[in-house]
Amino acid sequence: MNVTLRQLRAFIAVAEAQHFTRAAERLSISQSSVSTLVRELEDNLGLRLFDRHTRMLRLTHAGAEILPLARKAMADLDSVLGSSVELRTLGRGRVSIAAASLQAALLLPPVIRDFQAAHPGVKVTVDDVAEHEVIAKVRKGEVDFGLGSAQGSEQDIGAQRLLTDVFAAVMPREHALARRKRLTWREIAELPLIGPPPGNAVREQLDAALAAAGIALTRRFEVQLPLTILGMVEAGLGIAVMTTAMNRLALALGLEIRPVDEPEIGREISLLFHADRSLSPAAQNFRSMLVARRDLGEAA
Repeated sequence: MNVTLRQLRAFIAVAEAQHFTRAAERLSISQSSVSTLVRELEDNLGLRLFDRHTRMLRLTHAGAEILPLARKAMADLDSVLGSSVELRTLGRGRVSIAAASLQAALLLPPVIRDFQAAHPGVKVTVDDVAEHEVIAKVRKGEVDFGLGSAQGSEQDIGAQRLLTDVFAAVMPREHALARRKRLTWREIAELPLIGPPPGNAVREQLDAALAAAGIALTRRFEVQLPLTILGMVEAGLGIAVMTTAMNRLALALGLEIRPVDEPEIGREISLLFHADRSLSPAAQNFRSMLVARRDLGEAA
């Protein structure tokens, strides 16, 4: 059996118009074409769908049974086609992103705002998670893409660099080192520090870079969330080494930020995506908008 969409459309048009000529006008094809399509459908189904008389055309019992089914099939197809157009033109859809809390708070909101203004029918969801969870969510397909640091060799995870943060020292205004314009890592290594625990991606990148220079840092307090670290710095419990992406929050709390040299150490923030999965039109558009705004690091 080889029933075609053209045959179904012709059958529905004839049934509704009760006339081959009027059905042909509605479909913008010739009457002979309509007659041929209906005859082919009857042959495929092995049923007579119309009783044809000289001046009358009437659905058979079988035709009356099949007509609502044919209408539903065409309506379902039209719905599929309409949905595909909406998805393609971003009239609807969904974008999901996993990001460490800092990137979720400071980098994504301006892009989400602009994207939603351009595509209000697309829903954007953000999973603000610990840094090490970002790649796991991308790998499992729980999100379209992630925002964070590419950790070593991840064959199934692609990375597109967005920006580079530089590590700096954050301290209370009354701290003795706040009078200095710049610091060195060897000076920092002698101070009580507040920072993330072992296993944190940011700490691992920093420690690896310092180890190459023969420098090791000791944390007096180890906490996971950047905001908690800043709160402990504000309370005078020590100083912190954080990336310059934290500048806005640190300055809002009245803290001082000093660059640290010898050597200057940076940390890349990348767009992370599964190498073997394609993105929806909505996700592709959001990614393009995010990549186009590589200056977000300076804005933050």
